[in-house]
Amino acid sequence: MRLPFPERISFVYTFYFASALCIAQLIEKTDPTFSLLSFLFILVAALAFNVCGGFTRPSGSYVFFFATLCFIIGVTWKAILGEPAESNLQAPLLTMSIYLGCMTSMLAAAVISRKLTRTRPILGNLINEQNVQRATVGCLVVGLGLTICLMVLPTGSGSVLSALNQMNQFLPLAMILGTIHAIRRSGGTKAFSFPVLVAGSFMFLQGIFGFSKQGIFTPFVCWMLAASSQRYRITVKQIILGAVAVFLSFHYLVPYSQYGRTFREESISTNLKVAFGLMSHLGDVRELYLQTVEDNASEYQYSWYNTPQGFFERLQSVTIDDALIANKSKSSFAGYGPLEEDFLNLIPHFIWKSKPISNQGNGYAHDIGILADDDTTTGVSFSPAAEAYVLMGWTSIILVAPALWIALFTVFDSLCGDTRQAPWGLLVALLYAHNAPEGGLGGIVYMLGYTVIGIVFAALTAAYLMPVIGTFLIGPEGIFIKRAAPIRAIPNRLATAPTPES
Repeated sequence: MRLPFPERISFVYTFYFASALCIAQLIEKTDPTFSLLSFLFILVAALAFNVCGGFTRPSGSYVFFFATLCFIIGVTWKAILGEPAESNLQAPLLTMSIYLGCMTSMLAAAVISRKLTRTRPILGNLINEQNVQRATVGCLVVGLGLTICLMVLPTGSGSVLSALNQMNQFLPLAMILGTIHAIRRSGGTKAFSFPVLVAGSFMFLQGIFGFSKQGIFTPFVCWMLAASSQRYRITVKQIILGAVAVFLSFHYLVPYSQYGRTFREESISTNLKVAFGLMSHLGDVRELYLQTVEDNASEYQYSWYNTPQGFFERLQSVTIDDALIANKSKSSFAGYGPLEEDFLNLIPHFIWKSKPISNQGNGYAHDIGILADDDTTTGVSFSPAAEAYVLMGWTSIILVAPALWIALFTVFDSLCGDTRQAPWGLLVALLYAHNAPEGGLGGIVYMLGYTVIGIVFAALTAAYLMPVIGTFLIGPEGIFIKRAAPIRAIPNRLATAPTPES
């Protein structure tokens, strides 16, 4: 079986799925209006995905991750549990209307951006086949070196290391490049190489010792995106091993990361001791985490499900968005001040020495009362749909949010082009997996600024600098030398007369 990398999703099958979900919701006594809005949201999401070009363009990845990780996975799990879809929400119809409005605006943005996007991508495929392996090794070495330096050395705001930290995407890029190279070199029989295993293992260990779910799952997402883009033929054995790995990760590592972050300190040595201690008793850690969730269930009021659902709580944004939307529907809107702060935050620290730290999620979390009054550092994630409503209600959903999406889709589709041809679009898709459902509108602004610089920096260095670094480690083998075309004999040409010496 080949891994799917769809250019489009069948609208007929989408209609069947949305209809089945709607019928299940009605059987479970879901409000008919909520079910209808859910049905329309799924259909519009499929249309937007297809208009973008599916996973072959970065914009299609954004639509996919927004739709699935904000709503579709969560509402499907809700139906499987047999719970009414609007239960445990404060303003379900308003929230669902906003989700549908934003998805419709996203569809309009996709249509407009397709007309504005460059036919020939700016970055294109800068790396030729002969340089991929050396570029992979160079990205791996530089990524490892930078990551270790950033862990050990202080990185103050405005410093060179701080700037490099924001552009350091070399380990994910090494894994993407290495996977693509392994598949193409082997004719589709292999999808792993030594650099891929090293980069993936290092990122995984970063997630383990940093108690980060994103870090734990990033290597898997990197490999899946790269392998799927090449339509890698996966075997039954690999499917079974992958399913077991995913089950163990959900069953043990997700509780480990959630429970372990309560002991996280600034000291690396302390975190290592805690991590080793918890990893040696994963079964006990899981039980402690479940007990903690059960004890705090009555205190935490923003849960979509009737019972704690562990990691599935993180695969939807409906509950936290609904709380913010319900709060703002009863008070005044925030205006465009937060968005202005996000744009001002693009000014580098070395230019604006006293630049304030922008943390809109923290302010919104204070509005709904889930953070202590003196907590000004904790970041809380909200979707772009919720923040669009917070600014100026339906005005910003119809005008502001689509303008930002048009800019986002046009810029990155013009930069990266077809993700099957060049790896830069896959790197953007990896960033979208977190930014689309949880980045708010500020995440879009950040990507239009620093992420654009980071992608261009990664592409240029991977094309011109990393192969040079890789050459020092694996030698110049495989350097492409363009040979001149052989000179062919001219028909009926007289042979050269022999000389006396000959």
